[in-house]
Amino acid sequence: MKTRLVLLLLLVPALSAHAEPRTQPAIEPRALLHALEDAFTIVADRVTPAVVNVSTVPKKPSAEETPERFREFFGEEFYERFFRRRPRDDARASGSGVIVDPKGYILTNNHVIENAQDITVRLSDGRKLAGKLVGRDPKTDLAVLKVDAPAPLPAAELGDSDRLRVGQWAIAIGNPFGLDRTVTVGIVSATARNRVGVATYENFIQTDASINPGNSGGPLLNLDGKVIGINTAIVAAGQGIGFSIPINQAKEVMRQLIASGRVVRGWLGIAIQDVTDELAGTFGVREGVLVAEVVKGGPAEAAGLRQGDVIVELNGAPIKEVPELQRRVAAVAPGQPVRLKLIRERKPVTVSVTVTEMPAEEPVLAGAPDDESWGLSVEPLTGEAAARLNLPSPGGLLVTEVVSGSPADKAGLRRGDVIVEVGKKPVTDPTAFFRTLAQLKPGDRVLVFVHRPSSGGRAEYLVMERSREP
Repeated sequence: MKTRLVLLLLLVPALSAHAEPRTQPAIEPRALLHALEDAFTIVADRVTPAVVNVSTVPKKPSAEETPERFREFFGEEFYERFFRRRPRDDARASGSGVIVDPKGYILTNNHVIENAQDITVRLSDGRKLAGKLVGRDPKTDLAVLKVDAPAPLPAAELGDSDRLRVGQWAIAIGNPFGLDRTVTVGIVSATARNRVGVATYENFIQTDASINPGNSGGPLLNLDGKVIGINTAIVAAGQGIGFSIPINQAKEVMRQLIASGRVVRGWLGIAIQDVTDELAGTFGVREGVLVAEVVKGGPAEAAGLRQGDVIVELNGAPIKEVPELQRRVAAVAPGQPVRLKLIRERKPVTVSVTVTEMPAEEPVLAGAPDDESWGLSVEPLTGEAAARLNLPSPGGLLVTEVVSGSPADKAGLRRGDVIVEVGKKPVTDPTAFFRTLAQLKPGDRVLVFVHRPSSGGRAEYLVMERSREP
């Protein structure tokens, strides 16, 4: 981009601490600002036509999903206010998307179109087209739509998210709160963020470019106007903390969805956990991923992996934490072998495992933390239910039972509360939630952030303490 080159040339003399005395006239500061301004406006002009509004009408709920199910949790007054008085037929969800192919293929988030009965795509010229769902992938929160138009549509160019550096400019375009094609600017605050609690496979770009409800599915761009990410999540309690799915990850998911309507991932057949400081000394390692259980009949069992092995390398590259191993194994084509370096009884061992296709529903492994010690039962809260409860964002865990006198009860948790964060991290999966609690030692405390629909949507922090041993 010419503007970017001009800006760089203008900045180089100013940034050189040891430059020779300049003989040319001093650069007018306003010229620098205008050059940067031009860079932003060029990106907006080029990409905005490819950004679309995606609106959906949800399917009618089953008996299990019907709002009446929440009457017992929230009381008659709350039920009448938020459920019975709001006609379900008028319910709509709205988000963003970006056209990535002139033929009409659109990238967006899975949570934007999840459970949709009808999908409408509104283009930048005001046209409304019926959106067809090509495929969706809840494990990365991505979906691909297709619209039919009489002529090629304006499409955004896809970049290379593997080349991103912290501090680069980042430009977000979307439809926050229904404000069509809003452009915001910030920087890439971090890369490879995981454990956000949004999807199974997380490798997010973090940015401070303003992202709000309705931006979901819209593009994150670099200064060349190329898509580097798909905006997907925010930290509700923070400001300037948004997350985007790297476009390189989205490209592969999109390719498979267009080709076959589903995503095929590699699978080892093991239950794994991080090596904590407490575990490191026990297993004689500094970092790695601990094998907690091996699935009977799975590829790991066939290769000889054992419970208690610590995986420290995959194909010669270090493995430091669970999300990293999950993501890299998932990217391996079924039928391909991978070489694992293990620490077994404090000695290095190398094994070769032939990866197989991940089952449609991964087996639920034993060893998940027992919630009885906390006196608490929870279940995932769907986006549909969150919208009905007027919560600021989908996700979270609905508290379905609290045992009197239990640690959960002493912390102040009540039936009908929605747990949004634990330890200042978003949580959407009950197993992950209880695993976090299981890491606490007797007497340890953890901060829990909850929304209370039954109290007018009030949000507050609570502290849960693990019971001390008798």
